[in-house]
Amino acid sequence: MSHWIIVPIVLPAMLAPLIGFVMRHDIVLARVASVVGTALLLAVSVGLVILAADGDTHIYRLGDWPAPFGIVLVLDRLSALMVLLTASLALMVLMHSIATGWDDRGKHFHALFQFQLMGICGAFLTGDIFNLFVFFEVLLIASYGLMIHSGGRDRMRAGLQYVVMNLAGSTLFLFALGTLYASTGTLNIADLAAKVPELPADEAALVRVAAMLLMIVFAVKAALFPVQFWLPATYSNAPAPVAALFAIMTKVGAYALLRVHTVAFGPGVPATDGLIGAWLFPAAIVTIALGAVGVLGARRLMPLISFSAIGSMGTLLVAVAAFSTSATTAALYYMVHSTFAAACLFLIADLVVARRGGDSLSPAPATVHNGLFAAIFFAAAIGMAGMPPLSGFLGKLLVLDAMRQPDFMVWTWTAILAGSLMTVVGFARAGSALFWKSTSIAEPVPDPQVETLPEPPYASVAKPSEIVPVMFATAALAGLAIFAGPVTEYLEQTSLQLFDRAAYISAVLGGEF
Repeated sequence: MSHWIIVPIVLPAMLAPLIGFVMRHDIVLARVASVVGTALLLAVSVGLVILAADGDTHIYRLGDWPAPFGIVLVLDRLSALMVLLTASLALMVLMHSIATGWDDRGKHFHALFQFQLMGICGAFLTGDIFNLFVFFEVLLIASYGLMIHSGGRDRMRAGLQYVVMNLAGSTLFLFALGTLYASTGTLNIADLAAKVPELPADEAALVRVAAMLLMIVFAVKAALFPVQFWLPATYSNAPAPVAALFAIMTKVGAYALLRVHTVAFGPGVPATDGLIGAWLFPAAIVTIALGAVGVLGARRLMPLISFSAIGSMGTLLVAVAAFSTSATTAALYYMVHSTFAAACLFLIADLVVARRGGDSLSPAPATVHNGLFAAIFFAAAIGMAGMPPLSGFLGKLLVLDAMRQPDFMVWTWTAILAGSLMTVVGFARAGSALFWKSTSIAEPVPDPQVETLPEPPYASVAKPSEIVPVMFATAALAGLAIFAGPVTEYLEQTSLQLFDRAAYISAVLGGEF
């Protein structure tokens, strides 16, 4: 039993209160501690990926209590991948927040940031649905604080909507847990995977109800239709670095759908076989359409990026809904891609908006880095839209290839191709207004008779420390495309391991199975 498995949870859990109580009045000290802690988290996550690469499912039993009686953490290829993705994104976002000064607009940014990482990593590593609920609440409480960081009426209003929506989701989560425990006597995922298939279909009504409730809860987290409406307001009004970190938040919902509904509820489980996919697939198709229409109709930059994130979640969940190894491989590749693409867009948007004085998609004097910002925005936009040569094109190609079954092909291909076209048009219109038309607007000439005014925002030079994080995000999109072969091979093995329910049950329950 390797103690490194619990480090991604314990490290930020110990660091957060230390920063919150001891360092909150010393921003330099808080920054150093937060950066060092996040860098260590990244190093540990790399080690966990190497550990999980042997194909075994590694178990950490807290208090050495055997499952299903005690709390267990489970490390396999999928959970290791998600922890690595979280740590990589977190370090980029943290460096951007420090470089732009976002973290200094409130005393508790770094403490909340670490609590957020604790909740996200815990959700990816837990082997118990109740503890998944606990970690959901930890990351959501931290996200409430990050959402309203630096205040403002619009931010507070969007934060209230975010809180109410997620409290409703948490209530449904508790109902699902109670229903599931009443019908099976356990909430351990491996134990559920062993017990649910033994239930006759005509005696498993409560299990089907619980599975559907869990799907709704995870759909709320993943911003799936019809519960996607919280995301545009939340992401559009959140501080841009926070919105970039939130790119991994929706993936927690997608991960939970994959983990719970693949291992515990199917495929091949008589009580729930085909139940979730029948509802998930049409909802994902509508989500793609809503995201594309939102991108096409957006008149502000931040809502445009938010709607593109909704569309990307629809594409991801279309592949998840098939519950097959090939489709899951495509979904995992697209999950990694869309996380970096959304983060890249939010980070470059922050640099642009700070110099334009607002995110309206209307011409304004060109910023001092107009060409550089345009190039980064172009790369991130074609990545999100799914155009070659970046990883978005390969991700959507994998999804289309995996969804060639007659039941899926027409709807999937139509939705993804049409949605991609609308997204391209929306981002082209936005880029034209932000970068091309802006070059034709003359800068105001100062009156020599008037006292010298402060330098306008569009003339503010970006420091290298502000550019580096978004360049790393862009490089990640290029790297995913260049190394698509080995990445896809790893993800294929990850999918096969995910669908090997017997090996998962045996590893977690041991002699109990």
